[in-house]
Amino acid sequence: MPQPKTPTRPRTLSIGGATYDLFVRTNRALLQFEGNGAAIHLPIGSKIRVEQVIETCGGGASNTSVGLRRLGCNAGFLGVVGSDQWGERLLKNFEEEGVDTSCATVVEGETSSFSIILSVGSGERIILYEPGTNSHLADATFDRSAAASVEWIYLNHIDEKSCMIEDDLVGILEESGDPGLTWNPGGCHLESGMQEKINLRILANTDFLVLNKEEALQFTKAETVADAFEAFADAGAKIACITDGKRGSMAHDGRQLVHCGILDAPVIDTTGAGDAFGAGATWAMLAGLDLPETLRAGTMNATSVLGVIGAEPGLLTDTEMRSRLASIPLECEVTSLDRCPW
Repeated sequence: MPQPKTPTRPRTLSIGGATYDLFVRTNRALLQFEGNGAAIHLPIGSKIRVEQVIETCGGGASNTSVGLRRLGCNAGFLGVVGSDQWGERLLKNFEEEGVDTSCATVVEGETSSFSIILSVGSGERIILYEPGTNSHLADATFDRSAAASVEWIYLNHIDEKSCMIEDDLVGILEESGDPGLTWNPGGCHLESGMQEKINLRILANTDFLVLNKEEALQFTKAETVADAFEAFADAGAKIACITDGKRGSMAHDGRQLVHCGILDAPVIDTTGAGDAFGAGATWAMLAGLDLPETLRAGTMNATSVLGVIGAEPGLLTDTEMRSRLASIPLECEVTSLDRCPW
């Protein structure tokens, strides 16, 4: 199996949100299945005992910057927090993790983004959130020179009001072809679809695109996963990756299709698993690993996060990741797009 190169501590910059998460966990059987879906039911007037209340940091750019920092990168965060208690705790977390916050903006008199996450015994959850200062990410708070100076950018979900930064970002990528880009579209991007002009420009400069199955089909308006992969390749994305929970992940680089399963491990909480997968896979690409190992690294990181409450406590360190890649068997199947298993 290919081994990671000796780390050179590449500089990365995660763009997007930071959120202070309050987890309210109960083991009561509140999950009910309805048709092809499921819902958490809270009967009006009921009194439900809480098993745990846990406070952690989260949000896409927070999760991926902390994830990349633990994996040995010189990781930075570009986003907005308030001057309130939540913002102070988010900044303290970045400091403790060693994440560079020189590109962070603190807004006075505004509320930082926070979430109340109701988690049930099965690991499923409902998130009640206030976007707060995450919606203030705009041209005035986007440090173009800092973004242009790193080796890799991780563009997380951003608020609809923040989409104005995309012209600056694409301008950086189109000018030199650097830095590399991992993109996890969400919100307004998924709703507008990949044929939106700015989305096509970002895709043409994306090195690693990562979405779950529902997001990929919504974004491309395709009927099948194979069609979605083909659309991403036609748009110029170098590698597109689609995850689908218990069915694992698949990635297509325009030539080969790689399918990676999951590890048999307990699921305590699903919050942040997608960000963990993306951070692990991005680290693998920066380390020079091949596509199967990239999916394995993403899966190892996501599995670790699934085993604890919160998006960041389970994120692996560089040493832990290397050890698990070397010791834990996880097969990946290399095939072709016309044999796509989903």
